[in-house]
Amino acid sequence: MDRYFGFKEHGTSYRQETVAGITTFLAMAYILFVNPLILSDAGMDSGAVFTATALAAAIGTLIMGVLAKYPIALAPGMGLNAFFAYGVVLGMGIPWETALFGVFISGLIFILITVTKIRETIINAIPAELKYAAAAGIGLFIAFIGLKNAGIIIPDPAQATIVALGHITSGAPLLAVFGVVITVIFMVRGYKGGIFYGMLITAVVGIATGIAPMPSGIIGAIPSLEPTFLELFRIDFSEVFTVGLLVVILTFLFVDFFDTAGTLYAVANQAGFVKDNKLPRADKALLADSSATSIGAILGTSTTTAYIESSAGVAAGGRTGFTSVVTAVMFVLALFFSPLLVTFMNAPSVTAPALIIVGILMASSLSLIDWKKFEIAVPAFLTVLAMPLTFSIATGIAMGFIMYPITMVAKGRAKEVHPIMYVLFFVFIAYFVYLVE
Repeated sequence: MDRYFGFKEHGTSYRQETVAGITTFLAMAYILFVNPLILSDAGMDSGAVFTATALAAAIGTLIMGVLAKYPIALAPGMGLNAFFAYGVVLGMGIPWETALFGVFISGLIFILITVTKIRETIINAIPAELKYAAAAGIGLFIAFIGLKNAGIIIPDPAQATIVALGHITSGAPLLAVFGVVITVIFMVRGYKGGIFYGMLITAVVGIATGIAPMPSGIIGAIPSLEPTFLELFRIDFSEVFTVGLLVVILTFLFVDFFDTAGTLYAVANQAGFVKDNKLPRADKALLADSSATSIGAILGTSTTTAYIESSAGVAAGGRTGFTSVVTAVMFVLALFFSPLLVTFMNAPSVTAPALIIVGILMASSLSLIDWKKFEIAVPAFLTVLAMPLTFSIATGIAMGFIMYPITMVAKGRAKEVHPIMYVLFFVFIAYFVYLVE
């Protein structure tokens, strides 16, 4: 085992890798409860999604560890699950089974572009500023969902404004505010599993105050996967060949592709794997991610992707794929803690702080955008602003991708725009035409 993963070569040990794997799990364990909460809004069975989430994370992380040998964990991605539920299913009226098929196809395309070596062309085609803007916009969108679910932000009954501040000194909103404060303290103090710990403490306080229901137990039977397993293949395939689903697939692919690439390089660089701006076994790592996406869709969850929380495990000493193997085992063991779902599913205020904090972390990419160049600032700003205001990640991306060629041409920089961006310009124009219809 130590020879396969190269313990001596990387100056690590079984104990160090095990501690790192557990640390990574604790840093991202919140997804086990947040993902079912979000996807249940799309009409999916929360118990089945819980099981699918744990299995997709375990399988994807295991593939990453054994195949690519990197200490990077995977799970259904935040932002992508929100786009799946609120943008695709509720916003566009696409059945969740069909949306899962879209996720499955995006995973297959990801595999294809990885195997055929054309991913570099795609990466270079889309300007960095739009990638940063998309990440930040998704962060604001996720935070907005958290604020809304907790009742901190509510519709304005007077209709003078679209939203208003909720009754934050009462019940559920106050619990969410408490959760945010506690989680922030953990994060500021440098606790690797700060989001998870904050969520647990918020749950305990919620139960003690009667805001959150008491679970029937801690350990229980694994929820059945039947309500979601293979449902993506039981769809009306006449609904597949539409402009709307094409945009959905492209959005899933776009966000997953660049989120994975960014996370992969960030964590690998932290661990000291990047040499001369190149990452060894990058193809295998991307293949693990894309395979996990399609497998997760078959099980019944939205796009599975690499998690930046893996950096917590690297900080704890994780240097090989054995760290990921340990994290995968932890996700399998987590399957037996399904009774806790009752508390998290019936008290959105418990999970809202996790959404808000993740949103803050994702919004940090705003600092990487060159706001001094107006031709860049306009499409980037529209991308970021449109996501929370239109309650749609796809719409935000579409606005930015349409405006970018316009501002660049107007600035006299048309030759700097990749031909693929001009193609996407017309694709997203068709997207808006489809929505109008």
